[in-house]
Amino acid sequence: MKVLVTGGAGYIGSHTCLALVAKGHEVVVYDNFANSKPEVMDRLEQISGVSISCVKGDVRDKAALNHLFGEHAFDAVIHFAGLKAVGESIEKPLEYYDVNVCGSRTLTEAMLAHNVNCLVFSSSATVYGNPQSVPIREDFPLSATNPYGSSKLMVETILGDVAKARNSLSAVLLRYFNPAGAHESGLIGEDPNGIPNNLMPFIAQVAVGKREKLAIFGDDYATCDGTGVRDYIHVLDLAEGHVAALEKLCNRAGTHIYNLGTGQGYSVLQMLKAFEKACGKTIPYHIQGRRDGDIAECWADTHKAAQDLGWRAERSIEQMTKDVWRWQSANPNGY
Repeated sequence: MKVLVTGGAGYIGSHTCLALVAKGHEVVVYDNFANSKPEVMDRLEQISGVSISCVKGDVRDKAALNHLFGEHAFDAVIHFAGLKAVGESIEKPLEYYDVNVCGSRTLTEAMLAHNVNCLVFSSSATVYGNPQSVPIREDFPLSATNPYGSSKLMVETILGDVAKARNSLSAVLLRYFNPAGAHESGLIGEDPNGIPNNLMPFIAQVAVGKREKLAIFGDDYATCDGTGVRDYIHVLDLAEGHVAALEKLCNRAGTHIYNLGTGQGYSVLQMLKAFEKACGKTIPYHIQGRRDGDIAECWADTHKAAQDLGWRAERSIEQMTKDVWRWQSANPNGY
């Protein structure tokens, strides 16, 4: 298939490009580099031996998208482009709704105008809000505790409505949990702008000496050690989940919803200890108050993806932390 990957130079997008190329698909990346680097494309070619086309552009730019779809006969779109930090979304809600919701709407309009009928959407477990129990199944009630989660839930609703109205559209909504890890080559990994919003890159930057100590937000949750518990999934497993969903569901009209996680929760302190083992260093940290919008624990029920897609996360947190350390120690300042 010929696949457009929006946000394809980003963290999850870049690893998914590699997974697509490995399965013989042709990839075109569309990215505005707001939270990614153009150097990623050279690294992808270095790893894969394949030159991947890249177009600079914004998913809110209707004219640019229509030109892109006019130039390429795409079979499908995997849509990663968007803003993704819970804390930042609380500070900048309008920006999150503009980029995430309006951008997704504009992209979908361009797809449909050019008869591209398969969209794999990068959603999030934040659409479950504060779940009453874990593990979380796809049929759980939906809500959101922050604008980031609300923006993902809005896009899911839009795509579901469009799939009902246009019975040729396959809308695949992948709700994933907490991506971490890096490619085993150490050539690509997570390289956030500014202060990392996610746990693993923050720990890695402390370990490499770029930051003084890790901030842990809350140690009074009702969890095993008081710190928040999340389902950390290796980014390569996540990438392979996108390819599995694309190949199984591209020609199956309707709305298809799957959790992508491991089915296992780990606390912040457990992840910290695993990283200390991987890098051979003690990571200094301090406890701060809880962040608005955070919840105590969150991990996936993954049976549906295993049954329908034949996909299951295989990589351990030991491999995840080793891969992050290999990436960060080889690239202390990112790309």
